[in-house]
Amino acid sequence: MIRGNWTEWPSREALSRVGVTRARRMLARAVRVVVVGVLVWTAVTQRGVSDLALFLAPVLLLVCAAVAWAFFRTTLDHRLWPSLGLLTVLLAVALLAQWAGFIGPAVVLWCGCAVSALERLPLAASVPATVVALTGFAVVNDDAWLTTAVVAIGLCLSGYVLRLDAEARGNAERALAQERAARAAEAESAALAERSRIARDIHDVLAHSLSAQLVHLEAARLLIEGGADRDQILERVVAARGMARDGLDETRQALSALRGDMTPLEDFLHELVASSDGARLTVGGERRPLSAEASQTVRRVAQEALTNVRKHAPGAKAELRLEYGPGEVALEIRDSGASRPHEELTVSGSGYGLLGMKERAELLGGTFEAGPCEEGFVVRLKVPV
Repeated sequence: MIRGNWTEWPSREALSRVGVTRARRMLARAVRVVVVGVLVWTAVTQRGVSDLALFLAPVLLLVCAAVAWAFFRTTLDHRLWPSLGLLTVLLAVALLAQWAGFIGPAVVLWCGCAVSALERLPLAASVPATVVALTGFAVVNDDAWLTTAVVAIGLCLSGYVLRLDAEARGNAERALAQERAARAAEAESAALAERSRIARDIHDVLAHSLSAQLVHLEAARLLIEGGADRDQILERVVAARGMARDGLDETRQALSALRGDMTPLEDFLHELVASSDGARLTVGGERRPLSAEASQTVRRVAQEALTNVRKHAPGAKAELRLEYGPGEVALEIRDSGASRPHEELTVSGSGYGLLGMKERAELLGGTFEAGPCEEGFVVRLKVPV
């Protein structure tokens, strides 16, 4: 509710029972039962009323219940004139009860209308309605004027406190709904990002592996048509088979990432180093789990760098260092330079290239550097975690 805005309705959440605890619902029902009981008891034990009034009392009680329920619904829908009309009916019933001699029920209706108007209507409409209801109460009440004034002020405060309490509950419900929507949107965004990452990994693996296989198989076909010897043809077929095998392994890794059962990064790097002659791995810093995107990028860079070492620096010693720093993880691959003549590589690499690795690092807000060093070649990767 906006303070000072007299035409502002209490929110729909405030006027409904959304967010009301079970204890408060039970208390409200108990209050209603007590009020109805008081009305019935007062009507039954009232003296000095006509038989016609006693006959009409149950009918008027049912009418009050129906009108009160309708008043709840119309205020919930923020329908001003129907709400004022129903409230007028209740005030008219109170006036009729007073005229018939049912003073107790009339007092309950006057007070109930005053509190309900302040609680559920815009202030511009509730204040006049409350004044009318409390005026009727003051006329009926035979206590001292000071007592009557104190009771009237207490009823006004009660209605306004109920209004503020309901609005606070409505604000809490709206904030909770917004938080749930934000979490759902965040989860959906994360799922889409993860799907895009896996799709990119699988696409890169399959695109490189299949295109490289096609190149070697096409070369084998041309060699066969040209009458080349068996060893040349076999060399191309073996190269294609190696690329198919590596592409299948890479695809399995990407699918494992999708299922969330990827090999731990350090285990993967140890296996990678063990399969590469002359490579060594050291790990520093406080170890901690990485996001799937960061872990996958580190894996790809390590694979590509070691493949490049085998391809462009045969016989070189490769040093891998994985360093866990504050807010980031760093990977450095340094080789000692070629120690034997270059030979054509028949086993495929990961196929991402230095440019692809740089793009992946930048997508994560990281950095990627590659270039010659004093002995051979060095690759440095840093990604935030």
